[in-house]
Amino acid sequence: MKLFNKPIKRNTVLLTMLLTASSFYYSTAQTSGENKTIISTKPFQDGVNHWYHIKDKTNIVNPIPNQPQYAETDYTNIADNIIYFQRNNGGWPKNYDMRAILTPEQIEAVVSTKSSTHTTFDNATTYTHIDYLAQVYTLTNIEKYKTACLKGIDFILDAQYANGGWPQYFPLEKGYSRHITFNDGAYMGIMNLLKKIISDDPNFTFIDTKTKAKLTKSYQKGIDCILKMQIVDQGKLTAWCQQHNEITLAPAWARAFEPPSICNGESAGIVSFLMTIDNPNEEIIKSVQAAVKWFSDSKIYNTRIENFDAPQFESKYMTVTKDNKVVIDSTAPPIWTRYYELGTGKPLFCDRDSKYLYSLAEVSRERRVGYSWYTYNPESVLKKYPKWQKRWAPTTDVLSSK
Repeated sequence: MKLFNKPIKRNTVLLTMLLTASSFYYSTAQTSGENKTIISTKPFQDGVNHWYHIKDKTNIVNPIPNQPQYAETDYTNIADNIIYFQRNNGGWPKNYDMRAILTPEQIEAVVSTKSSTHTTFDNATTYTHIDYLAQVYTLTNIEKYKTACLKGIDFILDAQYANGGWPQYFPLEKGYSRHITFNDGAYMGIMNLLKKIISDDPNFTFIDTKTKAKLTKSYQKGIDCILKMQIVDQGKLTAWCQQHNEITLAPAWARAFEPPSICNGESAGIVSFLMTIDNPNEEIIKSVQAAVKWFSDSKIYNTRIENFDAPQFESKYMTVTKDNKVVIDSTAPPIWTRYYELGTGKPLFCDRDSKYLYSLAEVSRERRVGYSWYTYNPESVLKKYPKWQKRWAPTTDVLSSK
């Protein structure tokens, strides 16, 4: 049998048939009204958006017109999709809809790539799949979900650098994907999952003592690496970049429009995580205080971003129907740019030619609307800070003069 000009091996077809039969059995039970439990699929939304709305010639499969979806109550069918997409190394490819009711041809195409090692943490991939499988196993006690979950956990442990960081893709590939990656929540997604497991979350009670000890060590190494990567700029401890060099830990280029810089969006997620740690040591307290001060000092006032309809055109990457512009508005809440230039602290923009720009208007329209150049994320950290400061640093308030 052939599909997409690739032979489908007999054992692949057998696996597909077994999983499909299992999906049918549990789908019948769940849709009959016997089970109305919902497991949220919101963590997969970034991948869903990419699959349906962004052109990618490397996709294993593409959505069919009006691709049907499972209800969130059909969690065993969704978990079976997750198993279809899981590679033999324990990781997952990115940018697919785990709720899609796949055609037999789509299933066969997906399962035929199990030997591929193009697996990632990007766009909320792998750690979200592991978490979902754990929830399904806890509800069902069906062994295949536990097996797939543990395989994914081993993938996380295997992918961690000796210095504690994680690359965007593992096994390592050429280019910027080797860098330690905060972009799109990759690093912190892993850390939040590890914290959940080692904190005895009820969905992970099946993790044995030996594995939990490994995960505890991995988690601590992850924290140590975060602290080492915090950027000292112009003599001051500030925040973090989206990607850091995996050897030197310095801020690093990622895609052509993602320069080494201080990145407020990703940094807000890092600080929020550090603020959840009970009994933080002095190094963690210093890290949080410095980042909070940076967020406060880098606020931009009287500014909002307006999105409006514009003539449609087809770019290489997407269909563009909108445009963005900066509007001066004295009633607007504080906002931050995604990037601040190292050495100057100026708001920074970039385009696909990697040229530094200093206003949104200078960015090409495709990148202007196809990327988030401004963020409100630091505001949530600043709101949490007073309570955190009173509990863990009562004698030092970095915002006291504000």
